[in-house]
Amino acid sequence: MKFFLAQINPIVGDLEGNAQKILTIAAQADLNSADLILTPELSLWGYPAKDLLLKRNLVENQYEILDQLAFEIKKKHDELSIAVGIAEIIKDSFFPNLYNSIALIEGGKWKVIARKIILPTYEVFDEKRYFRSEQKVSVLTKKVRNKTFKLGITICEDLWVNNDIEGRGIHKKNPISDLKSKDINILLNLSASPYTFKKLELRSKVSSFAAKYLQVPLIYINQVGANDNLIFDGNSFIVDKNGSKIKQLKSFSEDFSSWEIDQQKKTIDEFQYDEISSIFDALVLGVRDYAKKCGFKTALIGLSGGIDSALVSVIATAALGSENVYCVSMPSKWSSDHSKSDAKDLAGRLKINFNTISIENVMTSFEESFIKSLNLKVEGITNQNIQSRIRGTLLMALANQEKHLLLSTGNKSELAVGYCTLYGDMNGGLSVIGDLYKTNVFKLCDWLDSDDSENHRKLHKLNKNIKIIGDNIRLKAPSAELGPNQLDTDSLPPYSILDNILKSIIEEKKDFKLLIKEGHKKELILQIISLIKKAEFKRKQAPPILKLSSQSLGTDWRVPIAISY
Repeated sequence: MKFFLAQINPIVGDLEGNAQKILTIAAQADLNSADLILTPELSLWGYPAKDLLLKRNLVENQYEILDQLAFEIKKKHDELSIAVGIAEIIKDSFFPNLYNSIALIEGGKWKVIARKIILPTYEVFDEKRYFRSEQKVSVLTKKVRNKTFKLGITICEDLWVNNDIEGRGIHKKNPISDLKSKDINILLNLSASPYTFKKLELRSKVSSFAAKYLQVPLIYINQVGANDNLIFDGNSFIVDKNGSKIKQLKSFSEDFSSWEIDQQKKTIDEFQYDEISSIFDALVLGVRDYAKKCGFKTALIGLSGGIDSALVSVIATAALGSENVYCVSMPSKWSSDHSKSDAKDLAGRLKINFNTISIENVMTSFEESFIKSLNLKVEGITNQNIQSRIRGTLLMALANQEKHLLLSTGNKSELAVGYCTLYGDMNGGLSVIGDLYKTNVFKLCDWLDSDDSENHRKLHKLNKNIKIIGDNIRLKAPSAELGPNQLDTDSLPPYSILDNILKSIIEEKKDFKLLIKEGHKKELILQIISLIKKAEFKRKQAPPILKLSSQSLGTDWRVPIAISY
């Protein structure tokens, strides 16, 4: 039996377009003499479809599209079979009234062959809002060339049942153990698993465990592409019955490959996982797909000469091409000469479009208007926020006028403690590095300027013969430059200390007593907790944040604004 792995990048809600993509892939699979095409979870819809799944007419239209797809497959490719992810209607009066299902298209017809059992509701996932859980495992018996195969089929989370590996606790149901008595020949897992730090390692471990436990090979097929704030890395693979990886598809791009069930020989080199390069690839894909799927061809960035906007500019250039990236420097009277020149020099190294708009006169006009009209002298934090909001307004005006996607350049450290200005530097359609702490921003920029990134820079058409970010930007002390001789450390502890505490609070959920026990100063912990709490209203109004960690400050951060604890 020959499988064809289709690691595709669907567009959420474009059922007809996604069906056409699957039909096109069928031609390639037919040329490879494949028997069964495997596509990811909810491949007809794209994942996550969210409240599109509540549109009854769209769900019902899906069935007509499936009928037409089955007809076209039969007409053009005869007996070729395809496993497609769908939302199956449950015909009763209860809600939710859908299953997250896999349909098998063959012989001009289609039928449901598997339903998802474990529905995740952690992090960004909210599947119980839309789907009902299946109660029994799925096994497909398929006869190919006079030989009968029993295929165990699981959908994404159904594989994640080993508490020692994934650590979320024991589920009430365990599809892997339930499959033990089914005498299957192979285990299939059709997934839409988003990228997060260390995720690939965990996927490999849970898959190896399942393969060894069931003593069968396992095919893991994953969605690729970015949908809103979620980035899907692909990285589909096959492991043998001993849990060893024998085939690996590409990271962060569509990829297709065929495999015979009797082919147990290893066809890949020993897989090396490099997290720092994966972070860069993820962000590039996140920006590229967000722009493409939302209809943007160009991006706009406020380029300050600092490291955050520099990194976002590099990512945007890799994602969209230098000719499609527009940067604006907006110096005030507090902007240093080196920041102005650093911004211009970076734009030159990246060969992106660059302009300068001074805000000094605009700021003076604001100050004079307050004095003249209200007899009020704006100073301190109010004065600083006005500068940021002038810049934000200019950027939004340019984005509106030229139809650019405005990229927000704030990092996770700033967003966590509110060291950012609402309607100012927080403006934008997408927050590119909002899930990267400042210390990780430095690490990623150090890597970009090192020899270790040479192949990646070449891959993304960045100059591999120079330091892209540059020493001037990487090595200078962080500053918002909204006041005389201002440094971030005037208001915040050093980022090496701050980020350690922030990660403990945000990702690891450590409380005050545990942080004290670990040796952090009481006053500093209280200060940071207070800043996190006070900034909640800002985060609720931030643009979508590309998710990289297990706990971003985006859709998976669900903390009330009006709280006391």
